[in-house]
Amino acid sequence: RYVGTKLQRLNTKYERFLKMRFPRFFQLYHTFVEGFKLLFRDAKEVQRIKTKMLADGVPFQDLPYRDMEKLRQVRRDLIKAAPLVLISLPPFANYLVFVLMYFFPRQILIPHFWNPRQRVEFRGVYHSLRARHHRPVIAGLQQTSHRIEDGPLRGRLLDLCAKVQGGQNPKASDILAVRGLFSRPPLSIKGMSAGHMRHISPLLFLTPRLPAFLVARRLNSHALELLQLDRALARLGPHQLTDSEIREACYLRGISPDGLQVSQCRAWLSQWLQVSSSLRDSEASLLLHSLVFLSANYPTGSST
Repeated sequence: RYVGTKLQRLNTKYERFLKMRFPRFFQLYHTFVEGFKLLFRDAKEVQRIKTKMLADGVPFQDLPYRDMEKLRQVRRDLIKAAPLVLISLPPFANYLVFVLMYFFPRQILIPHFWNPRQRVEFRGVYHSLRARHHRPVIAGLQQTSHRIEDGPLRGRLLDLCAKVQGGQNPKASDILAVRGLFSRPPLSIKGMSAGHMRHISPLLFLTPRLPAFLVARRLNSHALELLQLDRALARLGPHQLTDSEIREACYLRGISPDGLQVSQCRAWLSQWLQVSSSLRDSEASLLLHSLVFLSANYPTGSST
């Protein structure tokens, strides 16, 4: 306890010195320390959830929405944060981490280590990168339509694509009208062309630079996970979410919530759940395409 108290006092003096003499470096240092605290807290929360799952025999799909979302997000964060953690382990290596944080904050850091300004800025950058693929996804659907034998369904799909290209926001009923096309080739996840899958992957922030069979496997896994997350959210009720949770939910599902009113975000999420709550696991491909259908022309999310 004595040693711990001494170290805490030394650390306090060190931080005061940095704040006075090197304010910009102190800001990096403070963000780094607070980020690790948040990461450690999330890791403890994940451990609690997993312990409860094992003790009570609760499968992932039956978890409450917030627990399910926490597991999903922390898993992705830890995968990205692993190299940073490893680099910072050797003595004095944290100074190298500070340099990397300064020059490459978006590329190497997870949101735990972003300041509030960076959170808004980087989310905007990631959304713009995602939105670049809206047009190619719609074009891919139009090109694939000639392989669809069902004439009426093919016509509805082309009408839906034309609406999106024309700047309209389709209704949930317009999207569900073509659901039968997305449970079988050529528009099911396993039946899509490799090029089409590689335009859909960035919509979920997945890298397309993998062999086609791995891209398909990851798309299927993430689509089913998103379906399960939507079902848990429907059980909870979107009205139970806080404003920040609503914004995070909308961002995950395809729109940029920064600059939107919370009421707009809630209305959009309600429209999304109208679609996802009607889908079976075999129709998960339609959920992935809804990342474009429902998002491409929504305020601040245009790309087509």
